[in-house]
Amino acid sequence: MNRRIPRLTLPLALSLSLLAAPAAHAAQPSTALPAGARQGDLDIDGARIHYVSVGQGTPMLLLHGYPLSGELFARNRAALAAAGYRVITIDHRGFGRSTAPASNPGGINQYASDALKVMDRLGVQKAVIGGMSMGGPIVFEMYRRAPDRFLGMVLIDTLANPASVVEQNLWKGMAEKANTYGPQSLAPELLKDMLTGRTRLNNPADVAFLTGIVRQASVLGDVAGARALAFRADSVPTLPTIRVPTLIIEGVEDTVYPPEFSMKMRQNIPNSRVVLIPGAAHAAIFEKANEANRAILDWARASNLR
Repeated sequence: MNRRIPRLTLPLALSLSLLAAPAAHAAQPSTALPAGARQGDLDIDGARIHYVSVGQGTPMLLLHGYPLSGELFARNRAALAAAGYRVITIDHRGFGRSTAPASNPGGINQYASDALKVMDRLGVQKAVIGGMSMGGPIVFEMYRRAPDRFLGMVLIDTLANPASVVEQNLWKGMAEKANTYGPQSLAPELLKDMLTGRTRLNNPADVAFLTGIVRQASVLGDVAGARALAFRADSVPTLPTIRVPTLIIEGVEDTVYPPEFSMKMRQNIPNSRVVLIPGAAHAAIFEKANEANRAILDWARASNLR
């Protein structure tokens, strides 16, 4: 059902006192999980954070981008778990199956704090920690706070730079659109950059899956996430301080954060590697999951992250 959301200014939207719950009536992506998977909800700083844990072995925490959920990694969990990793995904507050109070709907600092507390609650002292798009700035913030929690780092179609004036206004527009027309209105805006034209034409199921994830987000989650991206910190000074093996995965056809940003990160992060994936756009981890899985496993094996 496509309901019109009353138009609100951003400060008012962020000061509402209702819970920002996912739209339960929205189209739900497939919830099929590999055998032996565990999932649950953790109460953290006023939010209910949903997590999924698949496999046993070296922990690998993967953080999704805007305005998605942990289901972005639905095609990665089983393959990585089969190779000896415990793959943990979470839905950031206000996205997917997670909720958030309007008094604290989210931001890069809060998302990073949530992720570290999920690790604590699941008994994970150290992990390979990766983030896609908005997940990248979250990972950088986690590293600044707790570098000792990292075994390795995976950066997926992301960047370290702060948002330019043009990008800031793009995210402000996304927040205003979600606030006015609802989370479902963002899907057409974003899917054209998430997936290549070839995939959108030939694989409508991929479009439907990601669209379902986008529709799960709450309005306050969409607004908070857009503001987080618009006003994210400059993480470029953090790059030379990274002292763990780092893999950078980039879709060659990514138009949101093009390969040039990945190459710059590679130049500034010691002991880092870039893998470019042809035929993939911004959601390369989903669109070309087999290639991404192979890149992660080859890098992890070479880096002795087992």
